[in-house]
Amino acid sequence: MKKKFMQQEILLMTGTSFSQRQWAEKNGGGEYLNVSGKQQMEEACWNGMIQELLPGIIEKSAAGKTLYLWEIRQGESFLEIDLCEYPAQIDKYFSIDPYTFSQTTLYN
Repeated sequence: MKKKFMQQEILLMTGTSFSQRQWAEKNGGGEYLNVSGKQQMEEACWNGMIQELLPGIIEKSAAGKTLYLWEIRQGESFLEIDLCEYPAQIDKYFSIDPYTFSQTTLYN
């Protein structure tokens, strides 16, 4: 029997008021570092703030374990966050990444 595992994708849209918040840490002088909103949001996710950014969104595994942040991919207007128990290939058919699932769409 094939063992099932939990994998979750989240798209964070950039260019929105949510993405324009000050997510980055301050440098030693008390000023925010000069980086884009997309970069600040990505850095905040890597620094473990994803639970605070998206409370109640992050799933748990079937065993109740926390999903780990494995990858963040940058799209033109979004960040795609990949959370899972262990790294695995994303099934393109079920992906929410517009660049990925559009390749599997059949045209009538």
